[in-house]
Amino acid sequence: MTDTTFTASVPDQLPTAANYPGLDDWRELPVVQQPSWHDDTVHASAVAELNTLPPLVFAGEVDVLRERLAQAADGKAFLLQGGDCAETFGGATADKISARVKTILQMAVVLTYGASLPVIKMGRMAGQFAKPRSSNDETREGVTLPAYRGDMVNGFDFTPESRAHDASRMVQAYHTSASTLNLIRAFTQGGFADLRLVHHWNKGFTANPAHSRYESLAREIDRAVKFMDACGADFDALKRVEFFASHEALVLDYERALTRIDSRTGLPYNTSGHFLWIGERTRQLDGAHVEFLSKVRNPIGVKLGPNSSADDALRLIDKLDPEREPGRLTFITRMGAGNIRQKLPELVKRVTDSGAKVLWVTDPMHGNTVTSPNGYKTRNFDDVIDEVRGFFDVHHELGTFPGGLHVEMTGDDVAECLGGADPIDQNAFLDRYESVCDPRLNHMQSLEMAFLVAGALARQQ
Repeated sequence: MTDTTFTASVPDQLPTAANYPGLDDWRELPVVQQPSWHDDTVHASAVAELNTLPPLVFAGEVDVLRERLAQAADGKAFLLQGGDCAETFGGATADKISARVKTILQMAVVLTYGASLPVIKMGRMAGQFAKPRSSNDETREGVTLPAYRGDMVNGFDFTPESRAHDASRMVQAYHTSASTLNLIRAFTQGGFADLRLVHHWNKGFTANPAHSRYESLAREIDRAVKFMDACGADFDALKRVEFFASHEALVLDYERALTRIDSRTGLPYNTSGHFLWIGERTRQLDGAHVEFLSKVRNPIGVKLGPNSSADDALRLIDKLDPEREPGRLTFITRMGAGNIRQKLPELVKRVTDSGAKVLWVTDPMHGNTVTSPNGYKTRNFDDVIDEVRGFFDVHHELGTFPGGLHVEMTGDDVAECLGGADPIDQNAFLDRYESVCDPRLNHMQSLEMAFLVAGALARQQ
């Protein structure tokens, strides 16, 4: 989180979210991947309650993030965005949240030092409770029930009661997000994120013989931190960090209910998170998701898969960033290792030639999902890394800036992605596979990726 001081006066006769022009135009458009709430009365009650609850994030914080992302789009910073594929209510414990934040901070230290660039730290946290699905239903042993769409919509247990779409879960998602944000603010502003401690956390990683090639960088970081400490360095940047929250803006009932009119500017902000993205399945130009997010002031991301065309990208820019505002729009590419070097260049070139200033970020996870021989949904770490390398190769060849990394990861010692310097094999899935949706990098794999990306960034400069 970041501290923000509000000093502007309140404009006269502010509109409200209920009557702001165009804010509800999305309701007249095709909408996909939405829940089928089983009880209209519960739905109406949940939406009414969400409309009255305090914002989860503040407009001033959102504005700070937009400025930071503008720096990244200009090649002067790098975005690190990571967290669970889908948060769960049961997983919102202090230990799990702190482990996730700690891993992101560790990755950021490696990136900052290795690449000599400021790193914008952002979690897929405090709102990532809904997931799009390729099928509305799931069948097991002849029984068909609604697919699990994330804890905001229904439960993971395969029972009719659990899988019913329950709108009261949106209120529970709000309160779980609020408690998560409270912990994140305490961790990042209260000494938990002290740079000297973050470096000490890395020692368990670099002490492993399999990671000896990284020890040189670790020693350099250690010397630099000790030097600053010996000099009596005592500045805020050493003790606390900005940390922003993001999630896919999928369930529009929830996102619309948490949209507020900023008292400083009279403009609508979605206060469910600092940064919101539109997924590959919901980025239809004539669809409700693009329309709704075009109306809010938050920085917006769009996932672009291997079937995305340059024309798609240019039309999305016209719709979501008509003023060409730095920091407003991020393209998150998820091409797959086999496609990135062929599909990405045309997109980047056409967008760059148009004069638009978007931030380019790689999501190397979603395009590389496979099924292991023993039946688990997984990803090969080598494929994930190859897509990252391909992303950097393309930008290097075009003279553009590879501005960020978006990964599904956890701070826990899970076994969900195959490979890495401490190799995970499919047998480890039997005891340590915990994800309810997509496979995530574990703590060690996340840090290994950070070292590799830091090296790629350093070569880019």
